[in-house]
Amino acid sequence: MNAYVPLVSVADGGLLIPADEVTALLRRLAGGWLNSVYDGETDLDPGTALGLAGVLVELADQIDVECIGLMTLEGDADGEEAAPPA
Repeated sequence: MNAYVPLVSVADGGLLIPADEVTALLRRLAGGWLNSVYDGETDLDPGTALGLAGVLVELADQIDVECIGLMTLEGDADGEEAAPPA
């Protein structure tokens, strides 16, 4: 599988990945585990796979919420009307 992930270089030499790319990856991974269990293609216990997938989706949701919060704060700092929380 080939995928393009835009990386952003920062002053200290580190690399950043856009949050939407990270959350999409987490959700795809969770979905892949669930599909593997559903199709009988894994040795994982179904309950374990469901629990692991749930943790990944919750993490992706948390990242999304944090990013929305940062965008709202930045809008306030610029004197713009803040976007309503989703």
